[in-house]
Amino acid sequence: QVQLVESGGGLVQPGGSLRLSCAASGSDFGINVMGWYRQAPGKQRELVASCTSRGTTNYADSVEGRFTISRDNAKNTVSLQMNSLKPEDTAVYYCQAIVVLRQYWGQGTQVTVSS
Repeated sequence: QVQLVESGGGLVQPGGSLRLSCAASGSDFGINVMGWYRQAPGKQRELVASCTSRGTTNYADSVEGRFTISRDNAKNTVSLQMNSLKPEDTAVYYCQAIVVLRQYWGQGTQVTVSS
């Protein structure tokens, strides 16, 4: 059973930065994809950014150029550097890992962008 533990959420002013981190454990296989999703109140969960084991990244249009995903395959960690944060980035952010076509989720970490 793969477990994901997130850290780094919090309250930040518009224009500020935060860094989220996620550590995976318990996988007997290589993790194909690691990424971040978010869910705002009343909205569906949406992809923020993902990174394959080969380093291919994918970003939502709304965060392109502001957020950067990075991954350490040896440590099974993934991070999300979020810059120029906007109030509309406020959401619970979830770490996701895909292992042999199965999805695993972290418990979520709150990010609030407000003055």
